[in-house]
Amino acid sequence: MEILMSNWSEVVQSMPEKYIFPLNKRPGNHVFPVFKNIPLIDLEETNGHHDRTKLIQQIFSASQEFGIFQVINHGIPTSLMDDTMSVSKEFFAMPAEYKTSFYSTDIARKCRIYSSTMNYDNEEVHYWRDNFTHHCHPLEDQIHLWPDNPTRYREVVGEYSVEVRRFMLRILEVISEGLGLKPGYFDGELSKTQLLSVNHHIRCPNPSLTLGMPEHSDPNLISLLQQSSVPGLQVFHHGQWMDVDPIPHALILIPGLQLKVISNGKFSSPIHRVMTHSEEARTTIGTFLIPSQEICIEPAKEYSGEDPLYRGFTYKEFFSTFTQSNCDADTALQYFKK
Repeated sequence: MEILMSNWSEVVQSMPEKYIFPLNKRPGNHVFPVFKNIPLIDLEETNGHHDRTKLIQQIFSASQEFGIFQVINHGIPTSLMDDTMSVSKEFFAMPAEYKTSFYSTDIARKCRIYSSTMNYDNEEVHYWRDNFTHHCHPLEDQIHLWPDNPTRYREVVGEYSVEVRRFMLRILEVISEGLGLKPGYFDGELSKTQLLSVNHHIRCPNPSLTLGMPEHSDPNLISLLQQSSVPGLQVFHHGQWMDVDPIPHALILIPGLQLKVISNGKFSSPIHRVMTHSEEARTTIGTFLIPSQEICIEPAKEYSGEDPLYRGFTYKEFFSTFTQSNCDADTALQYFKK
């Protein structure tokens, strides 16, 4: 069977055995509650000094209590978001031979497509997804590695990458202000790497038997997600899985584990996963800001005013520990506890 699911020529009528999870890992036919309490932040309402204070409070409260929030009126043109979604879907619809030229499970490759996880060849069961990932910053150093088909891909995604980075750094600046850190604290090495990660899930004949992505916390600094109209994202909150319904043109922000460390454990970084859909394919666009491999990450001394919970480490050291811990956030963080 073709590895890339987007290369499968026909609609799948029955579940391939390699995609059927053990009974204790299946989502089943359970009707999950909708996560209605996720904070929704309207940036159009936060311009003045008073509103700036309100914005800091909103983001802090959301990051501490939920580890996730949604933003509307964020300044990224909705037409650009729609165009980026369109060219992403067009890429997954390209001929098999073309997409296969980007296939790799080598994490060092800066533009790659793979299926399920990067451990496809060794895993016992596969997740129901293809993923296309590439570096985005600095744009001039990366764009030549991107697909030249669809013909508008580089133009559209290049503009999108610049706009999204600007927005994410704006959010990080608010966070740094709330933490009492110097302006630009998160610029440079702490947000050096920018990855675009597009997940594509074809229609699934039986969503009760499989998952679109494993449950995980994000190891990076901060994540942004542009959802499609097709639901699928779930967050584990108060001991249960909850659906995150899409809001048209809203952006989801999730503080990563590095922000949890820098805030000395004040911020949370929720466990989340992806369900599949029986009627429609689902495509989502994620953007991750990631520290450089060498910079020391530790609780911000200017903020904590208390004994640091974690010792300093490099992102290279953390990510190695994270992957060796089977991507378990608690196990990885415990290794760096003082």
